[in-house]
Amino acid sequence: MAGAMSQYKRIMLKLSGEALAGTSDFGLEKDALHRIAEEIVMAKKEGVSIAVTVGGGNIWRFRDQKESGIERTASDAMGMLATIMNAVGLQAAIEDLGAESRVCSAIDVPQLAEPYLKRRAIRHIEKDRIVICAGGTGNPYFTTDSAAALRALELNCDVILKATNVDGVYDKDPKKFKDAKKYDTLTLQEAIEKGLGVMDQAALSLCREQGIGVVVFDFSVPGNLLRVVKGEKVGTRVRV
Repeated sequence: MAGAMSQYKRIMLKLSGEALAGTSDFGLEKDALHRIAEEIVMAKKEGVSIAVTVGGGNIWRFRDQKESGIERTASDAMGMLATIMNAVGLQAAIEDLGAESRVCSAIDVPQLAEPYLKRRAIRHIEKDRIVICAGGTGNPYFTTDSAAALRALELNCDVILKATNVDGVYDKDPKKFKDAKKYDTLTLQEAIEKGLGVMDQAALSLCREQGIGVVVFDFSVPGNLLRVVKGEKVGTRVRV
């Protein structure tokens, strides 16, 4: 049951691998990992059910490794394995705080994670566990944005919360252009037409077709996840 102050009953948190790297360029940073776990558990205490989809860009990502000579499908497989490493690390940090969690992977690694099965994952959520979705979609050529959209729909989430390092969606890169305009709200169709980079086009199209909104917010600000869950005006709301 969602708490009295929570706007949502069930959320999908899309977490990038870069967030887990913290101030480092590569790998898992202890302080970042534990801060993220604390934010998730804090939001969980509001009574909202939480699923998380993790990326793997802090370890491996095709677009950053195009010169490696590794062909696309193999490179994507390596990226999916990287998400499993991140998910297992996040699970350990969450459980260190006393919350229950399960890693559910689209790639079969039984020593580390359960296979992702929709009904089993929903049952974990119903038992008040945090479900961490790993392994992307299990297929090459799909980003973890697409995996987050797919899993959010399968798990009957109310919204996708896209954790980033900027405070919302802008018409251009605010780190490069001082006159960049921030959107407080926009529609999924506008995000697609304007190519705003909220999520990749496939993920946005799936969200639009199936009617699930996205909130883009700055996860580096302590307490922001809880503020979004409570319905405060944080980030950019991308409406259906």
